[in-house]
Amino acid sequence: MMQARPRIAIAGFQHETNCFATTKAGLAEFEMADSWPAMLHGAEVIRETRGMNLPIAGFAAAAEAAGMALAPILWCAAEPSAQVTDEAFDTICGKLLDGLRAAGPLDGIFLDLHGAMVTESHADGEGEILRRIRALVGPDLPVVVSLDLHANISPASVQLADYIAIFRTYPHLDMGGTGARCVPVLQRLLKGGTLYKAFRQMDYLIPLHAQYTDATPGAALYAALPPLEEAGVLADIALGFTAADFPDTRPSCVAYGDTAGAAARAADHIAALFSALEAQSAHPMLSLQEAAAIACQPRADKPVVLADVQDNPGAGGTSDTTGLLAALAEAGAQGVLMGLFHDPQAAAAAHEAGEGGIFRAALGGRSGAVGDQPFEAAFQVVALGDGTCRYTGEMYGGGVATLGLTAALRLHGSEADITLVVTSIRNQCLDLAHFTHIGLTPQGFSTICVKSTAHFRADFEPVASAVYPVAAPGVFPCDLAKVPYRNLHPDVRTAPAKG
Repeated sequence: MMQARPRIAIAGFQHETNCFATTKAGLAEFEMADSWPAMLHGAEVIRETRGMNLPIAGFAAAAEAAGMALAPILWCAAEPSAQVTDEAFDTICGKLLDGLRAAGPLDGIFLDLHGAMVTESHADGEGEILRRIRALVGPDLPVVVSLDLHANISPASVQLADYIAIFRTYPHLDMGGTGARCVPVLQRLLKGGTLYKAFRQMDYLIPLHAQYTDATPGAALYAALPPLEEAGVLADIALGFTAADFPDTRPSCVAYGDTAGAAARAADHIAALFSALEAQSAHPMLSLQEAAAIACQPRADKPVVLADVQDNPGAGGTSDTTGLLAALAEAGAQGVLMGLFHDPQAAAAAHEAGEGGIFRAALGGRSGAVGDQPFEAAFQVVALGDGTCRYTGEMYGGGVATLGLTAALRLHGSEADITLVVTSIRNQCLDLAHFTHIGLTPQGFSTICVKSTAHFRADFEPVASAVYPVAAPGVFPCDLAKVPYRNLHPDVRTAPAKG
């Protein structure tokens, strides 16, 4: 029997897995602070995420306002990388299950998951998490889940969860709101309501830089959801994470209705819309030569932003490739700001040299990507920092990035005028604070280069005259026809069908 004040367990376990990356996510990567907080336990889960744009924070605030009693278990995330190690996965799942056992009588569970986790032993990480939870709590306890827009959703996850809510914006400005959307659905389930499910998987992949939801095809796809809700169907879309390599790597949609027919019709409508928009999923990238030419054009207005989309640490990139840097240096580009380069050795050398000091280094270039190599040059130290960076942009505002020892460096003795920010911990360059926290003013540069795929757009587009994705070497390939997939479903296309 449900308690007078429903008691809900909440937990989060997040990883976006790039099967083509080289470094795996071990337990230490989930325990440490980076773009996200360090691993949180018990009451810390609510206290340390309160006010942040995170699903678990949005759910907790809305659930408390609705009079629910919360039993926080744990929350953790690791920077995107190769597979999650079995040790990390089993340890964290063990903590989650132990927490559920110790929580006492529960009326429901909310899980803040990603949807694109691959482990050493489980291609469908989230499906395995849900399987283990169901084995503990049984089939009847309501379980609601939030997922990332880039989720690769499996039929198992849909079957094991009573309801799945998915981000609807990329950049992900609605993470907290997505968690909050789970509360009224959970209330409905707690009252004995029934949700009929429908699930559809699509037959082509959309490159991540083409998933930006303020442009087609994303804008048109997500515009279809509010009318469905007005008709009584709760539907959501996942655009997929293309660096995972297993049969469920693909876009998909879920729909929930009062009848099986209503849910199925909504899912079919979304699937048909995907088919109609397939040709618009191809988004070109600039070559390095084209990017350098744009950077060398004189500018009197806002800076141009060049996105090094294939070295995005937020998608498992190493954040240290040097292809774009080398091209701009060779072209003699002026007024360039670049970041974030992950190079602990260079950051340490800069701190040893001190502000104003000059030192030589072979920067980055350790990704193993074809065509990538260290950039050897002399650098002058412009500024130093301890790597504590409070986000100021809309997406992560309220949170704190942990960058480790950080330095702003300027090429010395070069015809090019390039300033770059080097960090000791990988972080995706998606917030102006990644530059301003160390005393730099991005708006004062002619060209800004960011190692990010689309998240940067929320904070950088307002200060930019134009934004261009660039095809430089990296371990997050965006030209999907060149990706060496081995485990995709045979019906899934990596390039739009012609004709």
